[in-house]
Amino acid sequence: MPFNFFTPTHLVIILLVIVVLFGAKKLPSAARGIGQSLRIFKAEMGAKDGKAEDTAPPAPPQQLNQAPQQPSAPQHNTTTQQGNVQS
Repeated sequence: MPFNFFTPTHLVIILLVIVVLFGAKKLPSAARGIGQSLRIFKAEMGAKDGKAEDTAPPAPPQQLNQAPQQPSAPQHNTTTQQGNVQS
């Protein structure tokens, strides 16, 4: 049993079968789509590991110890002659 499964002749035959199945016009767009998918996959794997190359640096942390806001002056409700409350 030979250890060389794919000789150059086998690769040429496989390439011809792919061209016949998909057509020469669709192959460039298919290759472009595969390339974009691989780029996205690599970026996501880098983001998972914390080594994302295409991401922006993290934003500086916001101040957490802010003074509480003072409530505005209370509004007085008035009642009309019909008993409806107006603000």
